[in-house]
Amino acid sequence: MFKVLRDWIQRYFSDEEAVVLAVLLFLAFTAVLTLGGMLAPVLAGMVLAYLMQGLVVTLERLRVPGGVAVGLVFALFMGALMLFIVVVLPLLWHQLITLFNELPGMLAKWQSLLLLLPERYPHLVSDEQVLQAIEAARGEIGKFGQWALTFSLSSLPLLVNIMIYLVLVPILVFFFLKDRAMIGEWLRGYLPRERALITRVAQEMNRQIANYIRGKGIEIVICGGVTYIAFIALGLNYAALLALLVGLSVVVPYVGAVVVTVPVLLIALFQWGWSDQFIYLMAVYGIIQTLDGNVLVPLLFSEAVNLHPVAIICAVLLFGGLWGFWGVFFAIPLATLFKAVLDAWPRKEPVVAPLL
Repeated sequence: MFKVLRDWIQRYFSDEEAVVLAVLLFLAFTAVLTLGGMLAPVLAGMVLAYLMQGLVVTLERLRVPGGVAVGLVFALFMGALMLFIVVVLPLLWHQLITLFNELPGMLAKWQSLLLLLPERYPHLVSDEQVLQAIEAARGEIGKFGQWALTFSLSSLPLLVNIMIYLVLVPILVFFFLKDRAMIGEWLRGYLPRERALITRVAQEMNRQIANYIRGKGIEIVICGGVTYIAFIALGLNYAALLALLVGLSVVVPYVGAVVVTVPVLLIALFQWGWSDQFIYLMAVYGIIQTLDGNVLVPLLFSEAVNLHPVAIICAVLLFGGLWGFWGVFFAIPLATLFKAVLDAWPRKEPVVAPLL
């Protein structure tokens, strides 16, 4: 057993750069797991600055001075943030409160419809099954109401945290954009001089992560915006809230589109029933989802993420369980990092004795 373990270590950890890379990755993941909550504003600032770095580089290539390029991109970021706070956030909050107030009426209507099922389909559905489904729905709505009450009672610390984010994150984004070269040089000063393996993995990750994160951000905005316009044009209630869910659903591959279809279908069915308007809405929604998967995604993601669907789903479950929404958002980049490290990892092939 010890010989097998020694041979395995000799094969995969005989290279000094591999050992250094393994230590750096271990320290990075440990720091995020243990200090992620305290450093959340810093991590959010790094992510946002990384998203906007491509626009700064593009402006600099057009011979715009570095300081002016950073100022223009930061002004665009602050304008988008203010627009979200002043216009989008109050609209979302109003629609969420309205939906919460109308939930009992929705439940009563669905209850009356469900009670008709045993009469129409007695061989498929029984009265007991319908009553159990109604009780389960009431329990879930009760849990939601309890959560809303708890949320309202503990909203003061949350508001303080939001104010801290609104102050710190823009400042951090500005300095990450302005001093990105200096920060990169400072970090490289602590790395070993012989770092060909680390450089190769970093270049591969920068190429794929930059394409993925920026493309995913653009996809969220486009899908959410187009869906909101379509829902408003068709007169669907809670259009902003549902459009936000549709936009965020693109973060979770394969599952997000299926999950977000349920609230869209239920609210449309509650509003219009089995009418022509309901059919028009679901047709438009299906067209948006089809165009997103077959047109928008190939245009945005120039570098294909070469991961098996099973690996993607496992990464979403694992990192989502560790870090919540941000874990889901970065699940594919982190899985790509893991794959890039495995592909670039130096291996010492075992020496096979010649046959006599």
